Amino acid sequence: MENPKWALESFKIFLITIILMSFQVGFCAIALSTSDENIPSQQKMNKVEDLPGLSCNISFAHYAGYVTVNEEHGRALFYWFFEAAEDPDSKPLVLWLNGGPGCSSIAFGEAEEIGPFHVKPDGKTLYLNPYSWNKVANILFLDSPVGVGFSYSNTSSDVLSNGDKRTAADSLAFLLKWFERFPQYKGRDFYISGESYGGHYVPQLSQAIVWANLVLKDKINLKGFMVGNALTDDYHDHLGLFQFMWTAGLISDQTYQKLNLLCDYESFIHASEACNKITEVAYNELGNVDPYSLFTPPCKSNVSQSSWLRKRKHWVHYVGEKYDPCTEKHSTVYFNQADVQKALHVSPNFAPSKWETCSDLINENWKDSPSSVLDIYHELIRFGLRIWIFSGDTDVIIPVTSTRYSINALKLPTTKPWHAWYDDGQVGGWSQEYAGLTFVVVRGAGHEVPLHKPKLSLKLIKSFLSGTSVSTPERFSSS
Repeated sequence: MENPKWALESFKIFLITIILMSFQVGFCAIALSTSDENIPSQQKMNKVEDLPGLSCNISFAHYAGYVTVNEEHGRALFYWFFEAAEDPDSKPLVLWLNGGPGCSSIAFGEAEEIGPFHVKPDGKTLYLNPYSWNKVANILFLDSPVGVGFSYSNTSSDVLSNGDKRTAADSLAFLLKWFERFPQYKGRDFYISGESYGGHYVPQLSQAIVWANLVLKDKINLKGFMVGNALTDDYHDHLGLFQFMWTAGLISDQTYQKLNLLCDYESFIHASEACNKITEVAYNELGNVDPYSLFTPPCKSNVSQSSWLRKRKHWVHYVGEKYDPCTEKHSTVYFNQADVQKALHVSPNFAPSKWETCSDLINENWKDSPSSVLDIYHELIRFGLRIWIFSGDTDVIIPVTSTRYSINALKLPTTKPWHAWYDDGQVGGWSQEYAGLTFVVVRGAGHEVPLHKPKLSLKLIKSFLSGTSVSTPERFSSS
């Protein structure tokens, strides 16, 4: 097993080297850019004026385009940014990251979860999400790494050499340049959120920012991060998955015993062949249900059971007006339209021949993924960041039991014991608060909490940004 302490130190050395190199070869350009007359025009050029399929008037501005993160290789990341619906100057900035690895934050985070524009079943019409997180914050969606969504590289080998380390470094480079393009957000309270394999991306980028702030003149005002149904620790993720499947009556006793025997200390990214085989048996026993949302109907037009079973080892991503299990299909239709790509300033020279929600090529060629990020949590808790972890309790990919095992492994003192929280008089979920971390369960939500429980997810982000506990009626309070 990879030594976590060694992995942390090597990662730290790598990122500090990248940061210092960027200052040595590119700091002058960055410093000069603050007075560059092209900066305001760059922001203006990225403004989205007329989005196909959107028939209603909106009160907020939004911008989309590329930020080059590596000039030598021509690596450029695509973003879509939405100002807050009301008084954006007073609202914090939140970066959202989907995982995969290899999945688009535009496809999932924006178009079916927390973004203001969701896609109707016709694949051509948009409707406003009444529970968009831009009700309470300015929201930035990033397609990372290169090869995801509309992000690209002029060096074809880059798409075959992505991994955790370079993803964090490129995302940091993106933020530094994005703040130059949008200088009005410099110094703004900044938070990062995401889900699934974002359980790696989010704390790793937070760590990179903390280190970079040691030498940056214009520091990124990172206040904290929040992740949902997050890949965190291989051993605990698998242990909790098997227990959830067994206790929920989804698999046989015999399969449960073999899972624990053959998958010990292994998990999603680092699984053995024997573990993969018995995991496939488990998912065959599960049957034709959506493992990303156990109690909602699967999309009939999605890939067959056997097809997604073959991919399940690595894909840790998928799972409105009304819940629709086929949202991914609608997004695929919408973002492949030429007029949509033109409106979002996607360059025809770099647009993918076929836009996909997730890239098999990236996923199958992922180069580095530590077996645990718990050491990063320990480090960032000491820096005083606000850290929340949330979990939908109907997810069979990274279930609530996995997350609880990982949190328990941190051995943090409890500051507020386990309790139910409420929304409109109904139990919205459960929560426990620790010294340096808050854990929130969202009742009835699957792998993509904002997709299945949009109203509760908006309540969640409001509580997180304000730093207050999710609501508990006074009569039920233990205090």
